[in-house]
Amino acid sequence: MTLRFVIAPLDVIKIRLQLQPIPTFTPTIQTTASSSSSTLKSLPPSLPPLYRGVFPTFLRILREETITGLWKGNIPAELLYITYGAAQFLTYRHLTTALDSPFHTLPPSLRYFISGGLAGAAATTLSYPFDLLRTRFAAQANGDRRVYTSILHSIRQIRQSEGYAGFFRGWGAGVTQIVPYMGLVFMTHEATKKFLSDRLGSNSKALDAVSGGLAGIVAKTGTFPLDLIRKRLQVQGPTRTRYVLGDRLPVYTGVWRTARDVLRVEGVRGLYRGLVVSLVKAAPLSAATMWSFEVGMRALKGLDEHED
Repeated sequence: MTLRFVIAPLDVIKIRLQLQPIPTFTPTIQTTASSSSSTLKSLPPSLPPLYRGVFPTFLRILREETITGLWKGNIPAELLYITYGAAQFLTYRHLTTALDSPFHTLPPSLRYFISGGLAGAAATTLSYPFDLLRTRFAAQANGDRRVYTSILHSIRQIRQSEGYAGFFRGWGAGVTQIVPYMGLVFMTHEATKKFLSDRLGSNSKALDAVSGGLAGIVAKTGTFPLDLIRKRLQVQGPTRTRYVLGDRLPVYTGVWRTARDVLRVEGVRGLYRGLVVSLVKAAPLSAATMWSFEVGMRALKGLDEHED
């Protein structure tokens, strides 16, 4: 939780950059009330982007929202990581054990990938409402423009205006992302740890952190476009124009339609907005997470052996 608090400003900066569309050209999209085609609205020329780059975004938030603006959404983020981490590791431990017997012929890396992906999907579903609240709080402005005044207020408002489905906006992108993401994390972590321990002739706890950090970088880079799509879908709904980006936030519907709209307007680069700051955040967080996971697994293994 301490690490999560320290890196919270990076999370806010990342979310602001991910939500900020910067068109590279004007899309030729025709929309009508009866058409099922994209509902994307082009960015008006009179509304230039608010955020460009990590440091300018940091300075703008600090200047306009004071230092507390850099910790917006931290409470739901803490609840998210606690809930997600507990569900993920518990599911992963049971899945790896369950897959050992019926799928023992599969390569270990593939078993780690399957177990990690399924554990990530279960944990994402369980903790998703906290993820949505984290994004919305990080995206809202100060003063009279605030959408939500507290977590309880946000829960009540979303339930009343959007229904329970409102807590799961972008869930499809989240699950689609987390399966390969966590699969890559555990597969890369296990492979890197084995490689380093074989080369160095040791299996120290420091290797858990090193391999975990590398795993986070690889997995985050590979699945980042889906993370961006999830964020843009999470702020859709009746409060879309009330966030700090206001009318700069286009209307998006559906995972693949959102991906198509971003590509048409912003190009491939648009799917990777905020990647740099995301990697800066992902490496230490993943290192700490995998180190904690390995320590916990060793402790649980010791308890099992003691009971036997």
